[in-house]
Amino acid sequence: QVQLVESGGGLVQAGGSLRLSCAASGRTVSTYGMGWFRQAPGKEREFVAAINWSGGNTYYADSVKGRFTISTDNAKNTVYLQMNSLKPEDQAIYYCAAGPHGSRWYYEYFYWGQGTQVTVSS
Repeated sequence: QVQLVESGGGLVQAGGSLRLSCAASGRTVSTYGMGWFRQAPGKEREFVAAINWSGGNTYYADSVKGRFTISTDNAKNTVYLQMNSLKPEDQAIYYCAAGPHGSRWYYEYFYWGQGTQVTVSS
C-alpha cells in the first residue's frame, strides 16, 4: 500500500504561484511513477504532470508546459508541483497519484491522494 497526502493548495491571484506537495509513504515508493491530475467542477479529471521517481523523466500537459514544474525529493519521499503564472482556468482540485510509471493516463495509477483545492482569482 502507498499513502499519499497532498498539501499546499489555497487562494492565489492570477499571475501568482503556489507549490503543491505530495508526501508518499508505504512500500518502495521510490520505484513508482508519480502524477498530478486536476478536476474542476463539471469537468473530467485532467492530466497535469508526471515524473518517474527513479529516472526523473518528466511529462506535462500542454496547458501547463513552461509554467508548472514537477520534481521529487527522494529523502523526504515527496513530490512537488511548482505552479507559476497561474490562470483562472488552473482552478481545480489537484490530486497526486502513484503508479508503475509516470503516465498521462489516470487509469494507470493505483493510488490517489485526497486532493487539495487551488483557487485562482482574476
